[in-house]
Amino acid sequence: DKYSGETGDISSLISDREHAVIEIDQNKKEIGYISATFLMLNRMLGAGVFSTGALIFTLSGSVGTALLMWFAGTLIALSGLLVYMELGSALPRNGGEKNYLEYIYTKPKFLVTAMYASYVFFLGWAAGNSIVVGEYLLNAAGVEPGQWNSRGIGVGVITFSFLINAINIKTGLFLANILGAFKVVIILIITVTGWVALGGGIKNADFKPTGNFHNAFSGTTPTGFGIVNALYNVIWSYVGYSNANYALGEIKNPVKVLRVAAPCAFIFLGIVYMFVNIAYFAVVPKEEIANSGIILAATFFKYAFGSKGETAASVFVALSALGNVLSVIFSQGRIIQSLGREGSLPLSRLWGTSKPFNTPFFGLFQHWVVCIVTILAPPPGDAYNFILNLISYPLNVVNTAIAGGLLYIYYKKSKGLMEWNPPLKATIPVTIFFFLSSLYLVAAPYIPPINGQKVYNSLPYWIHPVVAWGVFGVGLVYWFVWSKVLPHFGGYTLVVKEVLGEDGFWRNKFYHIKNDGSNREILEVVDNDNKSSKESN
Repeated sequence: DKYSGETGDISSLISDREHAVIEIDQNKKEIGYISATFLMLNRMLGAGVFSTGALIFTLSGSVGTALLMWFAGTLIALSGLLVYMELGSALPRNGGEKNYLEYIYTKPKFLVTAMYASYVFFLGWAAGNSIVVGEYLLNAAGVEPGQWNSRGIGVGVITFSFLINAINIKTGLFLANILGAFKVVIILIITVTGWVALGGGIKNADFKPTGNFHNAFSGTTPTGFGIVNALYNVIWSYVGYSNANYALGEIKNPVKVLRVAAPCAFIFLGIVYMFVNIAYFAVVPKEEIANSGIILAATFFKYAFGSKGETAASVFVALSALGNVLSVIFSQGRIIQSLGREGSLPLSRLWGTSKPFNTPFFGLFQHWVVCIVTILAPPPGDAYNFILNLISYPLNVVNTAIAGGLLYIYYKKSKGLMEWNPPLKATIPVTIFFFLSSLYLVAAPYIPPINGQKVYNSLPYWIHPVVAWGVFGVGLVYWFVWSKVLPHFGGYTLVVKEVLGEDGFWRNKFYHIKNDGSNREILEVVDNDNKSSKESN
C-alpha cells in the first residue's frame, strides 16, 4: 500500500476508509497529534479573551452571571466541537462545514454551495482583530482612540498581512507562529497573577483588593438581549474549535487525532479562559472593567504591574492579535482559492489561480478588500462589536443547519433509510443541545434591549442579523442566476463531478455540458479517471 510509509498505521487508515462515507484524499499526510492540537489552539486563542470580557460583564449585570455566561458559552462550543468531530470522522477531507452541508442538503441542487460561497466571500473574518491591534497600540502610546486612528492602524494591519501572505506565504506563516507565542505567554501571566492577587501577593500603589467575589451575583438582572449578546462574545473566543476539520485530508489517522487532539485543545483552553476571567475580577475593580472596552487586558496589567506593565502588555496583545490576523487571512484566501478552483464563484479562474507569486494572491486580495470595507463602514466606536456579531451570527446559522442536518441523519438511520456509523459520535442529546442553542442564538438578537443596555452606540441592535441574512440572500440570488438562468439561456446543464487533483485531494469540479451533448465526453473522461484512481487506491 502506497500509504505505508506516510501514516505508519495501515490498520487505522483502513478503518478510516471503512467508516468514511466519501473517498479518502490520497495526498501525503503530514499533520499529527501535536500539530493538529496547535492548529486549533492558534485559531481559537485570538484576541477574544483579551477584548470581550468588559462587554460580557456589562451585559451580564454581575460578576457571578458573567462567569456563568463563560461556562454556558463553553458548553455550547463544546457541543459544537463534538458534532463537528462526528461529521469529520465520517467525511475526513479538507473543507470543514462546506463538506457537511453539501453532503446533508442535496436539494435544491447547488443551493448550499452558492450560499456558502456568499457567506465566505462577503464576510471580513480578519477585520475584527485588525481593529484590536490598533486599539492596543494606541493604548501603549497613550493616545485616546478617535474616529479614525484605531481603524487607520487596522487598515495598515490588514494590508501588511495581505501583502506578506500574498508575496511569500512561508514568511507569513512563520511570522504568525512566532507572534502566536505572545498570546500563550500573556494568558499564563494573567492566570498566575490572578491567583497571586487572590492570595494577597500583589504589592503596588495601583492595586487594592477588589472584593468582586463578595456577593458575586449582586447587580442587575440580565435580560434576554444581554444573555444572547454575552454568549456571542464568549463563543467568539472559541471560534476555530473546528479548525482541524479544514485540514482532515492532511492529518495522519484523522479519527484518532480528532478523538485526542480536539478535546485536549478545547478543554485546556476552556479551563484557561475561566482562570483568566477570574483573574480579571481579582485584580480590576468592577467599575473599571465596565469602562475598559476592548483593552481590558491592558487595564489588568496596569493594576497588577503599574503603567509600564500596561504599556508592555498592550504591545504584546497587539502582536498576538496581529498573528491571528495573519493566520485568518491566510486561511480565508485559501478557501476563496478552493471555491475558485471548483468553479462555484464568478471569475473562478481568477480566484483559483496561484499566479503571480505561487500563492492564493487573488483570494487574499478579495478578503483584503472585504476587510477594508468592514473596518471603515461602521460608525466610530461600533466597528469591533459590529464585526464580531456579523461573523458570529451567520456562523450560528450554519451551526443550526449542521446540527439540524445531523439530527435528520439520525432520523433516517433509525428508519433504515441510510447507513451512518462514524467512529466518533456526538450522541443525540448533545446534538439536540447544540441545535437548540444555535437556534436560540439565531432568533434572540431580534429581542430589543431594555434597561439602557446596548451593544452599539450608533447602529440599531438588529443590524448584524439583517446584514447577515442579506449576505445569504445574495447567495440565493447567485444560485438562481448561476444554476438556473445562465444554463437556460446558455444552452447547457450545470454538472458537478468529484475529481482527484494532482495534489491528491478530492474536490468538486463544475462543468458546463451542452444540451446537444457535443461535449459530453468530458464527463466520460472524468468518470474513467475517477474509476482508475479509486481502483489504484
